[in-house]
Amino acid sequence: MRTTYNQVAGQNAERLAALSDGVFAVAMTLLVLDLHGPAAEAIHSEQGLWNALQQLGPRLLMFAMSFLTLGIFWVGQQTQLNHLERSERSLTWIHLVFLFAVSLTPFSTALLAEFVRYRVALLVYWANILFLGGTLFFSWTCAAGGGLVNRELPPATIQAIRRRIVVAQCLYAFGASLCLIDTYWSIGFIVAVQLCYALGLEWPRRRRKSREL
Repeated sequence: MRTTYNQVAGQNAERLAALSDGVFAVAMTLLVLDLHGPAAEAIHSEQGLWNALQQLGPRLLMFAMSFLTLGIFWVGQQTQLNHLERSERSLTWIHLVFLFAVSLTPFSTALLAEFVRYRVALLVYWANILFLGGTLFFSWTCAAGGGLVNRELPPATIQAIRRRIVVAQCLYAFGASLCLIDTYWSIGFIVAVQLCYALGLEWPRRRRKSREL
């Protein structure tokens, strides 16, 4: 039986995880490189330094928000990779597209930090999050449908991973829609969603159900 290149390429999920770690590390580092301290020649007093630091507030907030974003999606991708028995060429490329979305995060963050009151900048940032979530959802759907996940993984876990992505994206979309009122409302809501996911907060009813399982 003839074996083709597509049948043997991209099967090592561990190598994919290693590449992902590197891309996430670089993206997170680039976020902080956009933060610049006040110019020494422009500061002549304690009050001047304090005022300059206050002007850095929006950029610091964007840095923290995007660091949370990347952290959440890193955990999400690693969760998927940890449950794979193997990968395949098409799935590997889906994850590479996901990493492309990761690499765009420093740009969308810098844009929002520079134009924090502009809805277009907020929507570009949200589109980046949607890109991340959409590719992550698609990768898990393909992995589960293609029989690439661990055979001992309960169907409830497969659905839980899908549901977590969908719920998060719905919340992010609602947060983005708040820019019709004010972009700061959007940012505040998105940060609240991220904190809930980063802290692993769950509804009491869901917690009780998970304990029963």
